[in-house]
Formats: sequence, C-alpha cells, structure tokens
Amino acid sequence: MALNKKPVTGMKDVLPSEMQIRDYVMAVIKENYRKFGFTPIETPCVESIENLSSKQGGENEKLIFKIMKRGDKLNLATAESEADLVDGGLRYDLTLPLARYYSNNAAVLPKPFKALQMGSVWRADRPQKGRFRQFVQCDIDILGEPSNLAEIELILATTTTLGKLGFSGFKVRINERRILKAMAVYAGFSDEELDTVFIILDKMDKIGKDGVKEDLVANGFDQIKVDKYMALFEGIENAEDGIAYLGETLGDCLEKDVVQNLTEIKESVSATVDTDFEIVFDPTLVRGMSYYTGTIFEIEMPQFGSSVAGGGRYDKMVGRFTGQDTPACGFSIGFERIITILMDENFQIPDQAKKVAYLVEKGISTQDLCKVIAKAQEERAAGKQVLVVRMNKNKKFQKQQLMEEGYEEFEDFYKNPLKM
Repeated sequence: MALNKKPVTGMKDVLPSEMQIRDYVMAVIKENYRKFGFTPIETPCVESIENLSSKQGGENEKLIFKIMKRGDKLNLATAESEADLVDGGLRYDLTLPLARYYSNNAAVLPKPFKALQMGSVWRADRPQKGRFRQFVQCDIDILGEPSNLAEIELILATTTTLGKLGFSGFKVRINERRILKAMAVYAGFSDEELDTVFIILDKMDKIGKDGVKEDLVANGFDQIKVDKYMALFEGIENAEDGIAYLGETLGDCLEKDVVQNLTEIKESVSATVDTDFEIVFDPTLVRGMSYYTGTIFEIEMPQFGSSVAGGGRYDKMVGRFTGQDTPACGFSIGFERIITILMDENFQIPDQAKKVAYLVEKGISTQDLCKVIAKAQEERAAGKQVLVVRMNKNKKFQKQQLMEEGYEEFEDFYKNPLKM
C-alpha cells in the first residue's frame, strides 16, 4: 500500500518560490523589531494541558491539538477521563507561552522586557484562504511597562515594519475593554450579560447597526436597554471626538484615566508616524481573547478584507503563574495573511542577489569540475547566488524551470573542453 503523499488537512508544503518570500519577510520583521529594542526569544511548541486549558485562550481552547501521555504514564485500561490520557498540547498562540516563559525567567530578564517571538502554532480550525491548522505567528510584547508607552511603541513598531514590507493605506483600529464594559453597563446590561452583548457587537462590521440591534432583541434583551446602548454608537458617529464624547456621556461608569490614556496613544502615534496609515477609535472592536484587560487594537488592509494584525493589553495573565500581576501588552502580525497578500500580488523581493546557474555536463573531468566550482566560489564571494547542477538531457526545460525560480544567467560546462 502506497504512503499518502499529501500533507495533513489544514497544513501545507511550502514551495521554493513562497519560501524565499517567507524568509525575506521574516528577515525584515526581525530587523525592524530589533531597531525598536525587541529581543528574540523562543519557547517550546508543547505546553502543559493545564496551561492551555486555563480559560485564557477563548475559543482557541476548543481547537487544541492534544498530546497523549507516553510510556508508563499512559494506561488505556484504567483511564476514566481525558485527564487520564492527556498531559500536553501544541501551543495555539505565542502569548500564553510567553507569560509562562516570563514567569519562569523574570529574575534574569530586564525590566521592562521587550520580547520578539516568531514560530509555528497549531489550531484544529477549519482551513480556508490564508488560514491553516499550522501557521507562523509573529509577536512583539512588552512586559513590566504599566504606562501607555507600551501601546505606542507596539503600534509604531508594527506599522513601521508593515511599511518596510511595502504596505500602505491600512487602518489601525483601537479600543479599550473598559470602554466596552462601561458602554454596556451604562445601557443597563448586567455583568452576566456582557459576554453575549460583546459577541453580538463583534458582528457589527458584517450585519450593521440594525442587525446588531435586532440580534440583541432576539436574544431576549430589554428593548429600552438595547435602544440606550445603540444610541451611544450614534452619538460617537456624530461627535467630533468619539473618545471625549464617551468620557462626558458615560460619567462614573468609565474610569477617569481611560479617555486620557486612549487619546494620548492615538495622538502620539499620529504625530510620530512615518508610514501611510490611519489610526481610528472603533468602539465596536471587541477581540475575542478573554485575557485582554485594557487597550485592544487591530490592523485592517483593503487587500485582504479583514484584520492582518491584532493585540492588546493583558495585565492579569502573568499573575496566573506567579500570583502577582505584571503589566503586559502585545501585538501579533498575521504572518500567513501577509504572505498570502504578497503571493497574490506576485511580490518580487527587492535588491535580491543576482542568481546564476552553472549547468555541468555529466562525465566532465575532475580537473574541469574543480575549475567550475572555483569559479562559482569567486562569484559567490562577489555577492552572486550561484547554483551548480548537473545538466539534464532536456536542457531547455531545465533552464525554463530555473528561470521560474529567478535565475537570470546561465553558463554551460561540457565534458568536451572545446565546448567550454
């Protein structure tokens, strides 16, 4: 019986043309993030199942690839529940592993700590365009910085990096979890009702204000509460400054520092940006991760039709490991979505070394082969990318394939020195 040559559903083989772009994008991201003072780290791809199932990952906790116990620890005959079979899982994001990493190594890390982490994560999700079960995430996080300097640095670092990759005209949407809660409480919703309200609100971009209003009523919420809630969004649209409007309208429902904090982030980013994008306050931005405690943000690109980066503040997560809360904020670029956009646009890597192919006929003498290799070494030292390969019978087709891989120059070396 022949083995299955196709990758597992939701995962993919990466061909050379895409791999070159992936390597280039990773290099640009790392170089630019380092300029902002972020330090590369690495965490294991496997985390304990207790950490992954700690109610901090939202819907992602339903998508964990779980790992069975091994050796003497695995006893199928006496197992009564999943807990008797499973002790680990593949990480579904990089944030929870980072919180564990920081908790374990805080004594030897600088404060604040600016972390850069790139690596694969796994989710048993439904595959679709730009979305896979194994995919690369690219995160920057600042731990130990309680002020909004963390948000400002994260937004500037991410937008500058996207600009270096050739993107422009995108939109940074920003909101605050405390604003989300204050608006709902002001309208009369109880704490127990908030999760459902936010789930419905999160669909605003798809179903519009009328759709959200109808959905809230259909879920049994009081019409007076719903009308008062939706009136806030009307007020924000008509106000010159939506954040200031909420500060005046919500009164004691909203902590006093929230308006100043969010306004300062927005104004500081706008005043210092060197990339073409817009930063806007969006009171409908929810972000589903339950660990967010303050500012949240996303980046939308017209080329993709949805967010390509997102993040926010999660001041309570480290405390789940240590018993003491640590300020933390992070931003994650949707690496696979960026790659999808670039591939769709036939992106060409700028300033790439000239690619030269030496085609060597079979049967060439050792002496002549050494000359070919020596010449290739000289070209490589001069900055060219030189491929030395055996010549195929169908040399024309071979060169055509190499041209598709970006090779611009060819030299043929035959076993008969007169042909060389």
